[in-house]
Amino acid sequence: MLAIRTSKMTKPIIWLFGISVAAAAFGYAFILPGLGQTAKNVDLNAYSADVERGAYVLRMGGCVVCHTDIDNGGVFLAGGAGLETPFGTFYAPNITPDTEHGIGAMSLEDFYVAMTAGVTPDGEHYFPSFPYTSYGHFKTEDIVDLKAYLDTVEPVARPSQPHELIWPFSNRQFVGVWKSLYHTPEPFVPNDAESASWNRGAYLVNGPGHCGECHTARNLIGGMSTNTLEGTGKSSFSSGAPAIAGSRSTIRDWSLNDLVFYLQLGLTPDGDVSGGKMIDVIEHGTSHLTGEDLEAIATYLKSL
Repeated sequence: MLAIRTSKMTKPIIWLFGISVAAAAFGYAFILPGLGQTAKNVDLNAYSADVERGAYVLRMGGCVVCHTDIDNGGVFLAGGAGLETPFGTFYAPNITPDTEHGIGAMSLEDFYVAMTAGVTPDGEHYFPSFPYTSYGHFKTEDIVDLKAYLDTVEPVARPSQPHELIWPFSNRQFVGVWKSLYHTPEPFVPNDAESASWNRGAYLVNGPGHCGECHTARNLIGGMSTNTLEGTGKSSFSSGAPAIAGSRSTIRDWSLNDLVFYLQLGLTPDGDVSGGKMIDVIEHGTSHLTGEDLEAIATYLKSL
């Protein structure tokens, strides 16, 4: 058996670990209750649900790509393939209206809190593989419409696959501290100095489309860099999502029409075909958007 000796170098690490555990306990006790109150100030009954618009919001939010195991012929929205990260593998759950294995038992308020605050109906934290850090910018009416549409999907009695995470990241108590650092649910606020198209694009990119979740670098604990959309390079988090903003932007020399065409068909101005997960994002997400919305996205991205 190996004997582990505590050295001068390991003592600070042990102290740091102890502090992190205490911080996590603090976060669980004090941060979680506040996050669960997100819907209290929103009158969800004031909105009339539009199922058809909800189907469109599903495509805006890229929900199909994560919640359907596309490569293995999985059932629509019945649970996705694994997302491998340094913390382990996350699996997107079943979001069909099955009352036992899906979200059929969730009220509209439960759903709103989940989308914006990342809190379960039982008051636990969702792991941030669920991109509520971006979905916190969702417009309330879009969430109402999305829930109405999801309630019409064919229910699938398929259990969601549990995450396979390493400790301590498997402990949801730690997520409360993480949220205090990296998550502030704030509805999108238009910039009056910009056009309606620009503002629509900003909303789609930073809210429902959650583009920054892949195209922004992350630190050692998964927090996103302030250099939003400026690419990740190859890292333990990503095989390399390109920059779509800033001086290194890969779309810097593209025209507005080039970018719209790419989001419709996955073809670059040079005739190359998009690869990796982006082709799924296009096929099951952006290709379903209106020309007006695609132009809005392009207008916003080209301004960065």
